[in-house]
Amino acid sequence: MDQYTFNKVNWLEAKDDLSFIRTRVFIEEQSVPVELEWDKHDESCIHLLVLSRDKAVATARIQKNGHIGRMAVLKEHRHHGIGSAMLDILIEYCHEHKLRPHLDAQIEAIKFYQKKGFNIISEEFLDAGIPHKSMEI
Repeated sequence: MDQYTFNKVNWLEAKDDLSFIRTRVFIEEQSVPVELEWDKHDESCIHLLVLSRDKAVATARIQKNGHIGRMAVLKEHRHHGIGSAMLDILIEYCHEHKLRPHLDAQIEAIKFYQKKGFNIISEEFLDAGIPHKSMEI
């Protein structure tokens, strides 16, 4: 993990890097329609931008109400603990700001979130054509 730096950024200062990662992961890999990926929340969220040797490799965001989302790690950087570390940072942020961490998890990622203390609170639903369940701590 020493090769990675985790930075809290805003949309305006890091839009190019954040967009690059999310385009690769969500639009290209997962076929999320472009019009569904970009929303009104980006400008008001705090974003995490993970760098490896000054190259953007992962991102996530948190809304002012504690909703965690848009977690994405470039394929070649997966399975190195980046997602877990990002989630730890976002959960800690929620605790510091007295927010309840919550998110909408893709079905295949539920076990990942459960390991961090999240519990399922909804039935399955589709978001951008991908099955999800809402979760919270």
